[in-house]
This record gives sequence, structure tokens and C-alpha cells, in this order.
Amino acid sequence: MSNLLVQNAEAIPEGDGIDEGFTEDRLLDGRVMLTQPTRGYRVAIDAVLLAAATAASAGERVLDLGTGVGASALCLAARVPGVVVVGLELQPELAMLAVGNAAANGLSERVTVMTGDVRQPRPPLAPWSFHRIMANPPYLRAGTHTPAADSSRAAANGEGEADLAAWIGCAATLLRPRGVLTLIHRADRLDEVISLMRRQFGAITVFPLWPRAGAPAKRILVSGRRGVASPARLAAGLVLHEADGGYTAEADAVLRGGRGLEL
Repeated sequence: MSNLLVQNAEAIPEGDGIDEGFTEDRLLDGRVMLTQPTRGYRVAIDAVLLAAATAASAGERVLDLGTGVGASALCLAARVPGVVVVGLELQPELAMLAVGNAAANGLSERVTVMTGDVRQPRPPLAPWSFHRIMANPPYLRAGTHTPAADSSRAAANGEGEADLAAWIGCAATLLRPRGVLTLIHRADRLDEVISLMRRQFGAITVFPLWPRAGAPAKRILVSGRRGVASPARLAAGLVLHEADGGYTAEADAVLRGGRGLEL
């Protein structure tokens, strides 16, 4: 996925309160500011698309599994006034950056972040406590790839002890009955995503993200409602790029304009 929507990226000079190993970047056409590591995993458009596909309303509680530096959580909070978002992140260094990013965007009252493992969610996370959960699990199955040299990037891109079943199981435990899980993943793992979700979720919707018209989808958004038996559906999806490489008008309205996606 392209990282082109991350705007005005530049190294933050020493003496500005942040080490040289970080950049200050912006999402949603500047509405969301992010400090993130220069090396390792870098925020891409997947985080913005995930937030756009999470149809939260004011007053709802949303959990962002694997929040990283808080990109999806902050994009959702910026788009939906009144929504409350909790981020769960395994890596303490990224969780600390997410806390700082929430403060820098004036969203600390509605976006909080905690460290923890999806295999063992701990208080204040509790069963049946969230209206919605959004997740960007590691895309690569353990043992099927060579991990990145950077440990943070390796943890973000490839499954460790927590596999996809653990991520979906965590969401099923923490969601309220009829609560909605929305996740983004690789299209070539669609069969596995659906197989795992259908155990506790219904009304499953698959929303392909087409790189350009006529090209196979590489990413998918998938949503499901906990504890219902409604049939699955395949949505039309979103074409991201024109033939010249620029964003389509529909994609630009989401990635820069902050419009939500209807799954």
C-alpha cells in the first residue's frame, strides 16, 4: 500500500523535545498529527482506511487492537466527535508515542492507550465492554517469511505468538453482543479471516480495496457483528488509484477528506 498520504514528513531536529529518530507527519490533509519512528514500521494508508470503515457514533466505545502510534484511533476520533477510543499496543515504545500523539492532537480525553497482549487482555479491558473494535493484525503468517531486521517492524508485519485466531478471539471476548469487529488484512488470507470470524460473528461483509480498476485486490476490509446469524455479503469496494497513479476522487475523499466508508 502506498504511504503517499502521509504529508510533510520531516526529521524533527534535536532540541525540539524529540530525538532525531522520529518524524512528525500528518494524516487527513493535516487534521491529524503523528510522531513516529524514522525507522521500523511506518504508518500507511491502511490505518486511515480502517478508521474510515469503522462506523462509530458519538458516545460509543471503540477498541483499536494493535494501535501502534495511534493512527487509526486518532483518525476515527477526528472524524467522529464524541466517540471514545482505547488503543491496545504490545510494544511500550509505540504506546508511549500514541499517548503523546493523542495529547498533541488535543484528543487525550477521548483517546487513551494501554500496553497489553491480545492473548491476555487485562483490566480495564473487560468482556462485553466495547461497541466496536477495529484491528490491523500483522499480515504475514509466522514461518512463511523472513522477519524484518528491525524488531518493531518485524512485530508489526509478521505474526508472533499471537496469531490471527488470537486477534479475532480477543475481539469476540471484548465486544458487546451485536457489537462490530472491523479489520483490514491481505486479500490472500480472506478464506482464513472468514473461517475464523464465522465462529462467533455473522453479517460478515467483505469490502475489497482495488489498487486500480481491473486489478486484483491486495487488501480487504472485513466487518462482522458478534452473535448474529445474518448471511455474508460482498461489497463493491473502493478503487484506490487512477491509471496515472493518483488517487481516485472516491479514495481522496476518504484518505484526505476524512469521509467514512460504508461497509
